[in-house]
Amino acid sequence: MARPTLERERATPDSPGDDLRRRSAFTGGGTDGNEQLTTVTGAILIVLLALIGFTIPQLRQFISVHLFVGMLLIGPVLLKMVSTGYRFVRYYTGNPEYRSKGPPELILRLIGPIVVLTSVVVFATGIALLIVGPQHRDPWLMLHKVSFIVWVVFMSLHVLGHLPAMARALGIGPTGRQQRAGAAPGAAGRWIALTGALLSGLVLALVLIPDFSAWTSHGAFVHHHH
Repeated sequence: MARPTLERERATPDSPGDDLRRRSAFTGGGTDGNEQLTTVTGAILIVLLALIGFTIPQLRQFISVHLFVGMLLIGPVLLKMVSTGYRFVRYYTGNPEYRSKGPPELILRLIGPIVVLTSVVVFATGIALLIVGPQHRDPWLMLHKVSFIVWVVFMSLHVLGHLPAMARALGIGPTGRQQRAGAAPGAAGRWIALTGALLSGLVLALVLIPDFSAWTSHGAFVHHHH
């Protein structure tokens, strides 16, 4: 009885909508595709956050790098929020595939809202500081510093929560070797989303370079207390 069913499934032509879903960054590849997109975006964020962290002890010297990477981060951070949020929505709206995969890790569910809120505050205050300049830094600078510290703590926990998925995506361990043998469908959509996120952040950073001058000029850090 099973054979005719399989033959009928093979014989059924895909609709244009099915093909579009397979190529989509968020629906292509189902739960595995979503996990791969979230994981790769997370790996990119780790590198960029490490660069930001490197600039902080010598901020006066590396302020232009701090500003540039900060603007560049906006694209990947938004993509990470969307890909993670997509899984949450699909699970809690009862999608069978996401239900069978199980809920997101408890730590990710608990800290997710904090990560989102602090991400918004960090980037909103960063952009505000860029606009108002060093002369009108209060209260934006204090808000930026405090939210950044909270954001780094919870984003680090968030990344740690994704380490098992990262190991699978990198082909580490038995499930990783299986995943490495064949990427989930929708790889083209995922690469388009990743490239688009990085390019949008890059364009934003390049467009705002002229505004960096207020902070990079001599005397911008006068009366700046660490």
